[in-house]
Amino acid sequence: MSGKRLKRKKLHNKLFTKNRLVILNEDTFEETFSLKLTLMNVFVVATLGAIFLIAVTTFIIAFTPLREYIPGYSSSQLKKDATELALKSDSLTAALKKNEAYIQSIQKVLTGKLDYTKFNKDSILAASTDTIQKVDLSPSEEELELRAEVEKEEKKGQQTASKKKKK
Repeated sequence: MSGKRLKRKKLHNKLFTKNRLVILNEDTFEETFSLKLTLMNVFVVATLGAIFLIAVTTFIIAFTPLREYIPGYSSSQLKKDATELALKSDSLTAALKKNEAYIQSIQKVLTGKLDYTKFNKDSILAASTDTIQKVDLSPSEEELELRAEVEKEEKKGQQTASKKKKK
C-alpha cells in the first residue's frame, strides 16, 4: 500500500513542480523571455493544441474542395455529369423504344401482315407511349362538409380574437 502511495506522491510532485523556462540572448546573456511551467501545464497545453489542430484540419477538409481528394467523396462536377448522363440515357431509351415500334410496324407492312393504307407513323408513336389515366379530382360530399366545418371554426376563431383585442 505504501509503495503505491509513494509512487503517486512522486508522480504528483513531478507533475506539479514549478519549473522556469528562460530564453536568453546568447551574446549578452540578457533574459528575453521567462515562463513558469509545470509538467501538467505542458501536457494540458499540448493536448488542447492537438485537439485544436485536429478540429481546424477537419473543418478545412470538410468544407473546402479538398474533400474531393479523400477516397469515397466524389467531385460536384462528377455528380452533375452523372445526373446529366442518366437523363440522356432515359431519353435515348424512350427514343429507342419508339424506333423499334416503328421498325416492327414497317416490317409488318413489308411482309404483308398489315394493310399499308392504315399505316401512320404518328399513330404508331402514340400507341407506343404510355397513356396517363385521368383521375377525378372533384371534391366528394364528405370533403365539402369538412371544408364548411373548418370555415365555421375559422370564423369563430377570428371573432374571438377580435373580441380579445378590443378588451
